[in-house]
Amino acid sequence: MRATRVLLGAAGVAIAAYGVSLLLDLGFANLRATLEWLVGGVLLHDAVLAPLTIVVGAVFVRARRAGLRIAPLVIGGVVLASVSIAAIPVLGRFGERADNATLLDRNYLVGWLVFAGVTVAVSLVLLVRGRQRP
Repeated sequence: MRATRVLLGAAGVAIAAYGVSLLLDLGFANLRATLEWLVGGVLLHDAVLAPLTIVVGAVFVRARRAGLRIAPLVIGGVVLASVSIAAIPVLGRFGERADNATLLDRNYLVGWLVFAGVTVAVSLVLLVRGRQRP
């Protein structure tokens, strides 16, 4: 068991070192951009996502104590949050280039709004259906 952990740890360190060497080969501008994203991600998590998660969790705990069936809301929230975070690059149109019209060639905000609306609607329908059952 210990040997397996050591081997997996060594493999992880080796893969990370290879990734760092590839990043360093890309130049200072890419290294700086990577560090900005890493620091920005930590700040976004600690300043926005973690406090928001705590507040939403507290609201759900109170709702559950009041007898509300919250599973559809939790599932809908997890799905919507996950897809929204994954969609940040296209919603922000990062990587858009004037010389290549095929990159980011549609209105992704409309698609995200439709997805969000369907997710919220399904969650609310399941919530209401759960209340109507005996």
